[in-house]
Amino acid sequence: MNPYILLRAALALFKKSPNELNPQQLAQATKQAQKEHELEQRVLNSVQAAMVIIPTAEIQDAYQQVRSRYEDEASFAAVLANNQLTIDSLKDALHRQVKVHTVLEKIAAGAEKANDVEIELFYYNHPEKFNRQEQREVAHILISINPDYPENSRANSLKRAKEICALLKKDLSQFADLALKHSECPTALQGGTLGTVGRGKLYPELEQVLFELSANAISEVVESEIGFHVLWCKKIYPSYTMSLKEAHPRIRQSLQDRYRMQKQRQWIASLPALTPQIKEHDYV
Repeated sequence: MNPYILLRAALALFKKSPNELNPQQLAQATKQAQKEHELEQRVLNSVQAAMVIIPTAEIQDAYQQVRSRYEDEASFAAVLANNQLTIDSLKDALHRQVKVHTVLEKIAAGAEKANDVEIELFYYNHPEKFNRQEQREVAHILISINPDYPENSRANSLKRAKEICALLKKDLSQFADLALKHSECPTALQGGTLGTVGRGKLYPELEQVLFELSANAISEVVESEIGFHVLWCKKIYPSYTMSLKEAHPRIRQSLQDRYRMQKQRQWIASLPALTPQIKEHDYV
């Protein structure tokens, strides 16, 4: 088994190296690695691959990208050793990977180009893809409820939230300072900012109130399952439908990506299967 491809499969599937996997996970990663290795070998055995030369500098760049993930030579060497790799075998594996990628890119370059008629048909046949729901930029201050602490009893928390709300109704410019001082949400460090949200992103109680506020308005105190909130609807971004002109570049790229992938799949399907002798030789 090619150690680098096994490592790549283990990281992709489980975000762990092979020696950290349990037997079931290792078997799954090994199966995936075998498939990837066979695919790589079929590509590398092709006429198109024979015409591709990968510059040494490109392999060195790929190697440096891997090396840069580790703080020092000792930690890098340990990872190589733990995965039955050396610097030379790693560079060989990277050479294979870069060459396969280069060949597939050359094949994809021969894919048909998306034309304006196809783009327009896609736009009108998939209107749901170009509808943008209303969104709102929001910040909040949270006062939690915790019966274990007197200051966070339900009554006291509600009282504090109402006091903060009253202050903000008089002077909205205090919001960030009051959030930093009183809010019990991690967003306090960012002035209570929750960001720009659409429906379905917040607690239902908060969403109902937020989407009834006007721009730059403060809510009354709202209770959710985690406590009391004061919401600030900073901006409103209305729902709208992208025009064909706006959507045109996005659709073209999406169709082109699809055509490129289809071209690659068709070409790979046309490649001869590996003989058992080649498979056995390549995994040694």
